[in-house]
Amino acid sequence: MSIRLGLLMVLPFALWGTAMAAMAPLLASGGPELVAALRLLPAGVALLLALPVVGASARIAPQDRLWFLVFTVIDATLFQFCLARGLRETGAGLGSVLIDSQPLMVALLARTLFAEAINPVGWLGLMLGFAGIVCLGVPADLLRHWWLLGDSVPLSGLWEGGTAWMLAAAVAMALGTVLIRFACTASHPVTVTGWHMILGGVPLLLWHGFDPSYPLVPSWSTSQWLLMGYASLMGSALAYGLFFWFANRRELTAFSTLGFLTPVFALASGGLWLHERLQPLQWIGVVMVLLSVVLVSQRRRWWEPDSVPVLDPAGGAGG
Repeated sequence: MSIRLGLLMVLPFALWGTAMAAMAPLLASGGPELVAALRLLPAGVALLLALPVVGASARIAPQDRLWFLVFTVIDATLFQFCLARGLRETGAGLGSVLIDSQPLMVALLARTLFAEAINPVGWLGLMLGFAGIVCLGVPADLLRHWWLLGDSVPLSGLWEGGTAWMLAAAVAMALGTVLIRFACTASHPVTVTGWHMILGGVPLLLWHGFDPSYPLVPSWSTSQWLLMGYASLMGSALAYGLFFWFANRRELTAFSTLGFLTPVFALASGGLWLHERLQPLQWIGVVMVLLSVVLVSQRRRWWEPDSVPVLDPAGGAGG
């Protein structure tokens, strides 16, 4: 795999991490539904305008329309709604790590639906990633109780602070990563991505219009509108366009595991712009999830030294 292709494959996750840091300060004044809608709608329009550049038709093939609707509801409306709700309470750094538990789910779905191989090295990486998510997402008091080092803590603490919203978003994104293949059997991935953003953003915008808790149009400064524009055009239009392009063509388990790199960019930008900090146990979780992406992406090379790499330069699945 060439360096240029590798950088393009990492780019969506870098954009997502920085986009979450850009969205976080807008949620209190704009509301999660509006921020989610504004992240989708302009991005969808931008992708449709870019269709002539990639030589794609703006039409969704009839045989793809049912799966397209399912994909739109789950990956656009539900995912962005849960993401915005969770981000409001967790912050960009922790939130990005929680949502990037989705590669674990994608691996299981890809194994079930597409028979993608997961050898012992891959399973070790997936389990290590799950353990890292636990360290990052579960309250410290509850972890101490599980380790028999603290007093009993109600399980309700597991769902406080936006954790449940972020994990729900991770489930929605994992399903969306798999559903894109069913929605693109005869349609271009960029076309499907653009239309699903527009149609998925409309319900969120209508929901915001009927929510009296927030003004219809927030009184954001120029810099805040620029942050929203970055989250939409770079963190959605470009990032999702590239992501679903690769997800429709690459081996899902290895590619989606690159999502564990998102927290690196989110933590860096969240710490720089928002002064967010993680606890020592959470930093251990970060190291664990980053190590897991190495194990999963290199699982065939390390388990079968003579095999072809999982991601080959021709763009085919490595199995």
